[in-house]
Amino acid sequence: MTISSTAYDPTKRQDAVLLFDVTDGNPNGDPDAGNLPRVDPETMQGLVSDGAIKRKVRDYVDALKGNEARFKIYVQSDEALNSKHERAYKAIDKDPKKKPEREVVESARQWMCENFFDVRTFGAVMSTGVNAGQVRGPVQITFARSFDEITPLDLSITRIAVTKPEDMKVPTEEDNKARGKINEMGRKSLVPYALYKANIFVTPQMAARTGFDDGDLALVWQALINMWDLDRSASRGLMTCRGLYVFSHEKPLGNAPAHQLLERVVAKRIDENKAPRLFTDYEITVNTEALPNGVTLTRLA
Repeated sequence: MTISSTAYDPTKRQDAVLLFDVTDGNPNGDPDAGNLPRVDPETMQGLVSDGAIKRKVRDYVDALKGNEARFKIYVQSDEALNSKHERAYKAIDKDPKKKPEREVVESARQWMCENFFDVRTFGAVMSTGVNAGQVRGPVQITFARSFDEITPLDLSITRIAVTKPEDMKVPTEEDNKARGKINEMGRKSLVPYALYKANIFVTPQMAARTGFDDGDLALVWQALINMWDLDRSASRGLMTCRGLYVFSHEKPLGNAPAHQLLERVVAKRIDENKAPRLFTDYEITVNTEALPNGVTLTRLA
């Protein structure tokens, strides 16, 4: 496998494969299905949305560089989006209450790209209310899909504590003894084990438009590898990055179709008759033979 610094070059096209797994956790609950782990109903393969992955990247960058002006996070719960658009207008000395000319919108868009990491990385629709334009980001991430079908579990749990004081005073008959409520019931959803694959694309033409540079790209790769340790929770179980493979192209427009490169990374169960419960139940193979001319492969994790 060739190790190349071009994996950190945003002026080159990058196509990457991210492998990660979950053990006894819910990697991405579906609110329309009682927060059960997302699945493809036809194949029962597990799914993790691109938004969930980008949320982890945002949180990692915010924790690492949130105090620096260039690395603020746009999609955040602490402030309304239109308020951030107003900040852009004030920074370029324009009135956000007036209908802006095209040049004003472009200046606001540029200011947002310069100051918000996720805007210049993933893009954003900022034409709501106070118009700061629209940005198509250079980094795009697909839904992650598990290699095999999963079996989501919905388990009952109890808590030896009562929420409301009045519930403790309600008499109940149990073993001929009158007493109040002594516990609460709940549910917990999880996947026993699943190995997922997501694809990542970096487009240099969009990078040039948003000001996405080599430092930003290095930060994206760093976040994809390390963000799992920042996102720990009881509901997540154990989530781990198991591989990050970057195919770098010599030409900005690319030297080969993306799918031909991404399909070179394959995970196969060692024992097809045994349900996977560990990463070691899989064999990861990466076809490095006869790479297209002008394409290098770098394993970052």
